[in-house]
Amino acid sequence: MTAAAERFDDPAAVADAVAALAAPPLVGFDVDGVLAPIVGHASDAALLPGVLDQLIALAARVPVAVVSGRTVADLARFGFPASLMVAGSHGAERRGLPLAPLTTSEAARLDRLRSLAESAAQQAGRGAWVEHKPTGVVLHVREADPARAQPAVEQLRSVGALVAGAQVKGGHGVVELTARVASKATAVRAMLDESGAASIAYAGDDATDEDVFTTLGRGDVGVRVGTGPTAAGLRLAGPADVLRYLELLVARLAG
Repeated sequence: MTAAAERFDDPAAVADAVAALAAPPLVGFDVDGVLAPIVGHASDAALLPGVLDQLIALAARVPVAVVSGRTVADLARFGFPASLMVAGSHGAERRGLPLAPLTTSEAARLDRLRSLAESAAQQAGRGAWVEHKPTGVVLHVREADPARAQPAVEQLRSVGALVAGAQVKGGHGVVELTARVASKATAVRAMLDESGAASIAYAGDDATDEDVFTTLGRGDVGVRVGTGPTAAGLRLAGPADVLRYLELLVARLAG
C-alpha cells in the first residue's frame, strides 16, 4: 500500500495501528526529519522537547530502535539511553558493537570517494561542506546556493555511481557515498532478530528509509514522515505529529 502524498494520517490512527501489531513490536525511528526537525546545519539539530522522555517510556514496554544516517558518535549528542538500540551510518554502525576494519579495497575506495566529495563541495560553493564517516563521506548543500549546489550534487551522484563497489545515497540536501554496502533495512532486521520482537513499526522521512518500508511484511507498519513517494502504508506530517504518535502509543501500551 502506498500512502497518498496529499493525505496525512491522524497520529491516533497510527498509534492504534502499531498497538495492534503482534506483540511485542520493534518500534523504530529515523532521527532527522522524524524525531528532530530538519535544520540548515546538522550540528544544530535537536530532538523536539518531550521526545526523549517518550522514547524512554516506550522502551520500558517494547524494543525501540533508532536508525540514522548519522554516525554513532554523532548520535551521542541526542542522549539516547542504553535501553534503545542505535544504528548509525545507515546501518553500517551499531552502538556497542565494534566496526569491522575497512579492507584494503574499501580503504582505497573511500579515499577516492572523499576526493570526489571535496571537489563537489568546491563546485557547490559557499555553504557546502563535507562530512567524513567511518565508511563513507557526505556532501551537505542545504546552506549553499541551489544554482551552484544542484549541478554539483548531480555530478557527484553520477561520478560516485561509477566507482566500483560504492553506494550512492540521497537525502534532504545531502549526497552520501559509501565504501561499504549497508542499509537501514538490514540493520532493522538484525535488531528484530536480537530483540525477539514479533513485528516491526518504522517511521522515516527519506529515501534511505524506503529501504526499510519495501521490506516490511503484511504484519508490519511503515510510517512515512512528510511528503514524497513512499512504500509506507501510513503518513505523518512532521516531527510534531511523530511526538504525538509516541505519546499516544505509550499510553495505549500502558493500558
